[in-house]
Amino acid sequence: MKITQKIEQSTKDNKIWWSFEYFPPRTAQGLQNLLDRIERMRALGPEFIDITWNAGGRTSDLTAEMVKTCQGLIGIETCMHLTCTNMPKEKVDIALREAKQSGCRNVLALRGDPPMGKEEWEAVDGGFVHGIDLVKHIRRDYGDYFDIAVAGFPEHMTLPKEELDKEIYYLKQKIDAGVSFIFTQMFYDVDLFINWVKAIRAAGITIPVVPGIAPIQTWNGFQRATSLAKITIPKLFLDALEPVKNDDEKVREVGTRLVADMCRKILDADIGIRGLHFYTMNLEKGTKMLLEELNLVPRIETIKPLPWRQSLTPNRRHETIRPIFWANRTKSYISRTENWDEYPNGRFGDSRSPAYGELDGYGVWIKQTKEDALKLWGHPITFADLSALFTKFCSSELKALPWSDQQASIETSVISKQLAQINELGFLTINSQPAVNGARSDDKVFGWGPSNGYVYQKAYLEFFVNPTLLSLLLTQIERDKNITYYVINKRGDLRTNNHSDGPNAVTWGVFPGKEIIQPTIVEAVSFMAWKDEAFELGAQWAKLYEHDSPSNKLIADFMETSFLVNVVHNDFHDPDAIFRPFYKAGAEYLAQKSKSTAVNGH
Repeated sequence: MKITQKIEQSTKDNKIWWSFEYFPPRTAQGLQNLLDRIERMRALGPEFIDITWNAGGRTSDLTAEMVKTCQGLIGIETCMHLTCTNMPKEKVDIALREAKQSGCRNVLALRGDPPMGKEEWEAVDGGFVHGIDLVKHIRRDYGDYFDIAVAGFPEHMTLPKEELDKEIYYLKQKIDAGVSFIFTQMFYDVDLFINWVKAIRAAGITIPVVPGIAPIQTWNGFQRATSLAKITIPKLFLDALEPVKNDDEKVREVGTRLVADMCRKILDADIGIRGLHFYTMNLEKGTKMLLEELNLVPRIETIKPLPWRQSLTPNRRHETIRPIFWANRTKSYISRTENWDEYPNGRFGDSRSPAYGELDGYGVWIKQTKEDALKLWGHPITFADLSALFTKFCSSELKALPWSDQQASIETSVISKQLAQINELGFLTINSQPAVNGARSDDKVFGWGPSNGYVYQKAYLEFFVNPTLLSLLLTQIERDKNITYYVINKRGDLRTNNHSDGPNAVTWGVFPGKEIIQPTIVEAVSFMAWKDEAFELGAQWAKLYEHDSPSNKLIADFMETSFLVNVVHNDFHDPDAIFRPFYKAGAEYLAQKSKSTAVNGH
């Protein structure tokens, strides 16, 4: 969605909105940490984010990759910076093409700063001389596909009138060339900003103005940023901050109050601005403190459009159905299925496609670094140690497993005791959902979809299990005609009692004036595709330990000999029914082991 559309909608709804800016970090680990932070900060409720583009395009590829990740995987509307500095036309065209492919509809067009080591700005051969040239190029090649933003400089109000008028004239020329809205440079003198807005309005500039707000993080950082950008600092700020400049916590506390007061004046001024754009500097706490000080609490979505987060890339915006197997590894699912022939008419695709189920070059990897993984999972040396880790994850005492990028979902807590029990019995669960019989669509745990609807779930379990225990479980399962299952080993040998050709819907919703929506399914072919990833993640876990060490051998052997199983209980009226076969099979298994131990001991 275009940012101007979001601003227009917020104006109609008479609500204040906010957005965040990030810059590409220099290291791979820094990038992963930043993406995790963006994911977390999404919960603070930004309408959109934007990603900067360093002078000379040094991080241009990274910017494009971050835009793709934020649009497609994190599912948040993203604006891409694009500068003229050291950018030939061909490189600009590649960046714009990739942005469009990612579903990005917003670009901030800038001339940019001089490249590192140069004092004067100069265009490269075949490049653009001014920001307006870039604006015209985008409009000429892409029509109205992109919202184009340019920078605005409230500090121009300190210039002599003749120079100020010239700067406003240049800005008006950009607007007339097709600019959609203006991001301002950071500022701390609120009167300067308000007067600047009034001045450009008087000159006939009517497009939205987005004020750039910089939280004050530290005294040195504040001094450096304001000095570099030649920002006017009101005496009020210096009087309040200088006495505490050696205490970072105090600087942040005082700075938060000062900037919050500035924001209130902007929102209360009669200049038509109802939004704030925070320059986060890739930091979380300062922005969060400001939002809290302003009482701009995140607008929690009590009703999610679907039970999983939608991607914003063009070929997925209308996606309405996914296999449940990747529920805990959304990023992997989206990356792996980019080239599957799927989603005709918004439905899950034809499993006969030659591309369906193939693993691409994305690779299988555990999200944690080796150091973090060993801290999380320690050094298990017995099967009981493994079982204990899975049990802790189900009770939210452990924040991740190799098969789960995030902590167990809130709905897992509804069945956490049952999950703990079957994990202790030897069924190591990697995915689950409880049965739900008609929860309202605004239910805080299970709700999703339009208002005044009802949502349903069949109980689902997915787990690794050894062959002996599996055999006992299948004997119990065959006695319950309401259970369907799929069993697969590492080699890909598949067994099932589901003789239907089509998928089994395990989540669906019934809403006023709509057909039934079934966003989550179980079916054979995608389960076989998931199998490769599931077993490989276990192998990757084993490789974190020294070769032939007890932990390495324990996990590697279990992955080599166990089966991956998914079980659906089709009677969603009975929430405990899915667990009963597991309890019985587990009890029988323990009795057999006890008998075997007694015989051997005798």
